[in-house]
Amino acid sequence: MIMTSEWKKRYGYLPWLISIFLFFCITFGEGLNENNSAWSAQKDGVQSNGAVQKKFPAPNEFRNALRIAYEKYKDITEGKNADYIPYLAKVDPGLYGIVIVTVDGDVYEIGDSKYHFAIESISKVFTLCRVIQDMGVQAIEEKIGVNATGLPFNSVTAIELHEARTVNPFVNAGAMATVSLVKGETSDARWNKIIGTMNSFAGRSLRVNKDVYRSESKTNIHNHAIVLLLKSYGRFYDNPSETLDLYTRQCSVAVSTRDLAVMGATLANGGTNPVTKKRGIDESYVPKVLALMMTNGLYEASGEWVYRTGLPGKSGVGGGILAIVPGKFAIAAFSPPLDEAGNSVRGQKAIEYISETLRANLFSIP
Repeated sequence: MIMTSEWKKRYGYLPWLISIFLFFCITFGEGLNENNSAWSAQKDGVQSNGAVQKKFPAPNEFRNALRIAYEKYKDITEGKNADYIPYLAKVDPGLYGIVIVTVDGDVYEIGDSKYHFAIESISKVFTLCRVIQDMGVQAIEEKIGVNATGLPFNSVTAIELHEARTVNPFVNAGAMATVSLVKGETSDARWNKIIGTMNSFAGRSLRVNKDVYRSESKTNIHNHAIVLLLKSYGRFYDNPSETLDLYTRQCSVAVSTRDLAVMGATLANGGTNPVTKKRGIDESYVPKVLALMMTNGLYEASGEWVYRTGLPGKSGVGGGILAIVPGKFAIAAFSPPLDEAGNSVRGQKAIEYISETLRANLFSIP
């Protein structure tokens, strides 16, 4: 731009300043627009690459979902307590609690959330974590198996029908074989590894309910037969009697619904306890654990569970049930009456409602 003396006298350096300003706007404006778009998209739950991010529920959404799920199902009378374990048959069938724990460590609870019950088969998740951590994922696939049986959790028929015998870590055969992979010089050393892992996930020291342990020890003849059958097939990896006792002990550990939700939130948080901030399992192993919970967590009813909730889950005949929303939160419910597959009736209904209400289904797009 050529400036005459008269122009310069009248307007000074204003034209130069305008030119420089326009240059910067044209050169960097596109980048600024892109950044602003990305910020707005992330705020609205959409990444700049077009991928959808599910929004994190607000505190009042968590509270309302819990309240409605509790009120909606507290009076149903379907199902019955597990009666093949005498202690469980005597637990009050009216007990009912639900807890959500987020990956930030926030806790939302309602009902009998502090009542302590036997963890039972949900313990299988955490012993699996211990063995995967020690031996890696390939050991589980080769020595136990990862496929569903489509049969009850204590099925002997499944052992005979499947070449892997143990089939997966969440049926009794595979779970006891998983315990047989926990190594230690003594039975106490092996137990310390099992309970130590559960303590890490719960964020506190858990204890065995001795009454449950005695009750189960007197009635675990069927499991003893399964252990011996697996041993005959070469699919059991330590002393049968000692391992069966360890398995019975882990199933007899007492937890509250709150404990269970914290343990689940540790998985949702990539293996780090959101309350204590201590790691329970390497993050790289968590997807394998959740995959098995998705396909085998509720035994022969796992397909129906996933169809209704879209979440990895695990149940126990003590009435507990756990569901994981990876990267967000865990839902735990407790109610003793079970369906024919051995899963809490109220617990399933409550979590299904919460999953739908909070848009937690992993297969849905908000």
